[in-house]
Amino acid sequence: MNAPDQVAQPSPSLLAQMHQMGADAKAASAGMARASAALKNQALKGLAALLRAQVPALQQANARDLERARAAGLSGPMLDRLQLSPKVIETVAQGCEQLAAMPDVIGEIIGMKQQPSGIRVGQMRVPLGVFGMIYESRPNVTIEAASLAIKSGNACILRGGSEAIESNTALAALVKQALTDAGLPALAVQLVPTTDRQAVGLLIAMPEFVDVIIPRGGKGLIERISREAKVPVIKHLDGNCHVYVDDPCDLDMAVTVVDNAKTQKYSPCNAAEGLLVARAVAAQFLPRIGRVLADKQVEMRCDAESLAILQGVEGAGPLLRPASEQDWYEEYLAPIISVKLVDGVDEAISHINTYSSHHTDAILTGDHLHAQRFLREVDSASVMVNASTRFADGFEFGLGAEIGISTDKFHARGPVGIEGLTSLKYVVLGQGEVRT
Repeated sequence: MNAPDQVAQPSPSLLAQMHQMGADAKAASAGMARASAALKNQALKGLAALLRAQVPALQQANARDLERARAAGLSGPMLDRLQLSPKVIETVAQGCEQLAAMPDVIGEIIGMKQQPSGIRVGQMRVPLGVFGMIYESRPNVTIEAASLAIKSGNACILRGGSEAIESNTALAALVKQALTDAGLPALAVQLVPTTDRQAVGLLIAMPEFVDVIIPRGGKGLIERISREAKVPVIKHLDGNCHVYVDDPCDLDMAVTVVDNAKTQKYSPCNAAEGLLVARAVAAQFLPRIGRVLADKQVEMRCDAESLAILQGVEGAGPLLRPASEQDWYEEYLAPIISVKLVDGVDEAISHINTYSSHHTDAILTGDHLHAQRFLREVDSASVMVNASTRFADGFEFGLGAEIGISTDKFHARGPVGIEGLTSLKYVVLGQGEVRT
């Protein structure tokens, strides 16, 4: 029997399985890197057609996952994320077609410049190689990750949540068929077939095969991956996003944007969790946004000044709470928002850089110089002027799709699309030049 503090070791069969998957992915990545744009687009269009043709079979597999999840006591939101409805399948099929219609960036050369020596130096965009993706609940992520891998010329190893194993297995089979039909390596996209959690520990510790890990899920999962990985990780932990209402500001616009940033959907990582308001406009603005938030039953956790103003708003009283220091850090993912008054753009920037998770922050302002300062000085992956934080999304940014959001500064930052799954290498063109 193992001692209580001894970690169980993976079985030899699991070690062998993961090692083989890594080796197969590495081999497949070479074939994907040299694949033509036409073949990659053919695979994506073929995958879209297969998804539409296999809706009944996919729903049967998904029904088995849902039945098992209900028996395990999974909550309503978790079941919603797990569901593979015809609408979800159509959305990911359209995503494949949209990626196929986008330009192929692999092999493009940028910044080519002639040097005094006679050589020309530039950079070529190339695939990263192999990425590992670890995600929870949503089986649609299987297709999103696979399609981005195909378009970017990478291979990938996918490890979905155990609750979606039947759905993910059925989807991965369609990806394999689409790759084979297009004449691309069938093992360019592989799904870890086991629900054994030790497979995750092995996947994130194979630098000889895997070039980057992308976790997509709850904070606990991402913290574990970041702590234990021996491979670079593209990640974000929290989405504590802010909207700052400046002086001067179009307050009609501000009410609309703050409402959308907070209440359009509570659960995404780009929903606003903090509202900062310039003191000079607070008496006019807070009662207006307070009524909107109160009507939608949004709890407001306020500093003393904003609390005093909001207490006069009809219906807001039961929803008002004094804010604690922890509230400024909090990602609620719920109908709750922190509210604080600030002197102006200096204090707003300072507050955001102190408390935010560096995901997405917005300023609503009529002052061009304030807007420029906010853009330069707020240290976040996405910074916005006069727009809702809910736009921080790969599709909305025109990336076609995203594989996740990164709040890291290396290698990608913000929504990670095709270019985030590539790297640049230097290329030198000469005509026999030698260094003297």
